[in-house]
Amino acid sequence: MRKVLLASCLGSIAAFSASGAVANDELIKMAQNPKDWVMPTGDYANTRYSKLNQITAANVGKLQAAWTFSTGVLRGHEGGPLIIGNLMYVHTPFPNKVYALDLSQEQKIVWAYEPKQDPNVIPVMCCDTVNRGVAYGDGKIFLHQADTTLVALDAKTGKLVWSVKNGDPSKGETGTSSPMVVKDKVIIGISGGEFGVRGSVTAFNVKDGKRAWRGSSMGPDSETLMDPVKTMHLGKPVGKDSGIATWEGEQWKIGGGSTWGWYSYDPELNLMYYGTGNPSTWNPKQRPGDNRWSMTIFARDVDTGMTRWVYQMTPHDEWDYDGVNEMILSDQQIGGQARKLLTHFDRNGLGYTLDRATGELLVAEKYDPKVNWTSGVDMNKSSPTYGRPKVLDQYSTDKQGEDVNVKGVCPAALGTKDEQPAAYSPDTQLFYVPTNHVCMDYEPFKVSYTAGQPYVGATLSMYPPPGETHMGNFIAWDNKTGKIVWSNKEQFSVWSGALATAGGVVFYGTLEGYLKAVDAKTGKELYKFKTPSGIIGNVTTYEQGGRQYVAVLSGVGGWAGIGLAAGLTTPENAAEWQNAAGRATVGRALESAARNVDTAGLGAVGGYAALSNYTALGGTLTVFALPQ
Repeated sequence: MRKVLLASCLGSIAAFSASGAVANDELIKMAQNPKDWVMPTGDYANTRYSKLNQITAANVGKLQAAWTFSTGVLRGHEGGPLIIGNLMYVHTPFPNKVYALDLSQEQKIVWAYEPKQDPNVIPVMCCDTVNRGVAYGDGKIFLHQADTTLVALDAKTGKLVWSVKNGDPSKGETGTSSPMVVKDKVIIGISGGEFGVRGSVTAFNVKDGKRAWRGSSMGPDSETLMDPVKTMHLGKPVGKDSGIATWEGEQWKIGGGSTWGWYSYDPELNLMYYGTGNPSTWNPKQRPGDNRWSMTIFARDVDTGMTRWVYQMTPHDEWDYDGVNEMILSDQQIGGQARKLLTHFDRNGLGYTLDRATGELLVAEKYDPKVNWTSGVDMNKSSPTYGRPKVLDQYSTDKQGEDVNVKGVCPAALGTKDEQPAAYSPDTQLFYVPTNHVCMDYEPFKVSYTAGQPYVGATLSMYPPPGETHMGNFIAWDNKTGKIVWSNKEQFSVWSGALATAGGVVFYGTLEGYLKAVDAKTGKELYKFKTPSGIIGNVTTYEQGGRQYVAVLSGVGGWAGIGLAAGLTTPENAAEWQNAAGRATVGRALESAARNVDTAGLGAVGGYAALSNYTALGGTLTVFALPQ
């Protein structure tokens, strides 16, 4: 039975009964209220679309900064705030502070939570000390800390209700992703693919934190939670222990496939969707085979964790093209037929459209014309290579071999899009995608595994495509045809999550620090404002006191901004990082001080060196509104 909303002078918080179905129903109902932003993804479908329409293409040019809030933390600020009634919940990178602000009382700090974590977790975090946000459910705020501790906080008081450890940082396991609350469970993944961590998603009971199930990315059926007959891959049963069969020996035990991206959920099908990351190591010669189920889209039953279907996008990944990016759910007509669709923009540069009920592959096309490692995906269902990308030998780091610097691979390892989430507008039926426009040189080398130590095995450098100078595009994509509708160039990668609104406006941020608003139909730039630091956060919107607001975190960092965030812009610091992170191994001396900078930050420092000319470190929430 649903309980009524509890109200206090500090704001309104929804209280849930113990029934999982009720908690789920309440979250669905709350997400339908456009005045709030109750999930990190906006809704279970991951659309990041708002029905609010006070701000339109006609008046967005009048937008002004309404108020700001300093988080008190530097490094990369990914994710965005939650807004529930009068309360806003703001999170930070390590040490993972959480603030509750009362929007009805001039953003008064109602409570603040700061966990005590061992700072030794910082060097184990791959690509900055980011956190992608908190989740809400059952009257609690859920935070996945860097040290993998999942905590449940009382949403009204900030008091710790329960906590549980999801991993072991001494083995390279860390927490960067945002939880998802579904029914009576809170679901979370794990980071650490660059340390030989075996990926998994885990469901904990919302009430007490007890583990309900865990599904691994690779391993025997009992651990991947697969049925060899009923779990399907491109319409065929996966077969017995498919998560082991394409690995050599016991390499699967340190096989990567981490799960630090975003999760979505279809209540009608009772399925959650997510992607798995790169296999470990980055040196493909050391792990022959398809390396299932890394680089894979998973559809799991949220009650049991059992896998309904999978689709491996990049078998035997040779370039660190994690498959963790968000799955966006939409109901559209395709081929004259109403379909329940899943759209995914993979790091490998291909935009995929699948039937989310069956896993049928409908579209697989490049969403950046410069993608060159593949000539495309085999879409012939009768072909033995159906669903596989055709790899061009010139850009195959496996065929070129160890200690060979394979040049001009597009996209770079950070992908045509990384974790920065796209948005979908049901009004235009277009997807708005922040992208990277970056290529790389990639040199794999032999590396040995030691628990808790980097297990990378490749050196790389990044740069714009030949003959071009811009490193990013913001595009509109038609998922039914696999075509770019319009594209706006950006000097640097667009590392901010997008927001689409019923006002016909799409928002995103830039690494230089601009919040931008563009026309949803044409892409015409309508507004921009320079925030205190580079934006890698996700734009959100809400309504308070009858007024629509737009909010975004600024604080440069993430993989693209790691040079600034971690201070790796000098040869000395870069060399120190290279050695500490295991990029320089015994018998493998670094070539020069300049090369230290170029290849530091897993290749990002050299590629984004010019970013320091435009922005500096920060940690600020900036909130915008139209003039009163």
